[in-house]
Amino acid sequence: MQYRWNWNILFVEPYFGWLLAGVKWTLLVAGAAWIIALAIGCTIGVMRTLPSRMARAIGTAYVDLFRNVPLLLQLFLWYFVLPELLPASLGHWVKRDLAMPEYWFSVVGLGCFTAARIAEQVRAGIESVGHGQRMTAAASGLTTAQAYRYILLPLAARNVLPPFTSEALNIIKNSSLALTIGVLELTGQSRQIEANTFQGIEALTAATVLYAMLTLCVITGMRVVERQATIPGTLARG
Repeated sequence: MQYRWNWNILFVEPYFGWLLAGVKWTLLVAGAAWIIALAIGCTIGVMRTLPSRMARAIGTAYVDLFRNVPLLLQLFLWYFVLPELLPASLGHWVKRDLAMPEYWFSVVGLGCFTAARIAEQVRAGIESVGHGQRMTAAASGLTTAQAYRYILLPLAARNVLPPFTSEALNIIKNSSLALTIGVLELTGQSRQIEANTFQGIEALTAATVLYAMLTLCVITGMRVVERQATIPGTLARG
């Protein structure tokens, strides 16, 4: 049977509105998860380079746990299992009274998963600065906290901007898995359009184009940041 193309279906209501809503929820999930990922990932990454064995052990345990478990399984654990492990009253509130629990759990799950990847990049960025910088800081009388604040972290931040760009793209694409626990982001809305119109190719093509546009915006923005942040003569300049 010959497929009947109908691209106009994407520009009529309610389907056009569904696509816009999908973009909105994709940005809401990815944006909130990115904030969590940066906060936790940078903290864990620094912990993995501290002189304290306990701090390094905690950081390593976090990375090994969240990086080695598939994201889809983590989302299921956050959404379906965690409420059952909480005290009865708190679990009931999460499942019944919390507004849009599927959104919040997808944000937390995606953020914690991405944080493990960011932590490794922060660790590598700090270690790429070189041991000589640490020795110089110690010789100057700086404490460990001061050495990180004034020397190691500013240089490491410039070194990790390129991999951070990749993670920003990944978090947008991985937000599509939020569909599996009920968040109708861009992929979910395209599947809903397909189910209502049987125009699956058009709906999925529209989602593909929109994902490409979102990621290209991120790439462009991060390239501007990289150019502004690089220091001539440093590793980040490359």
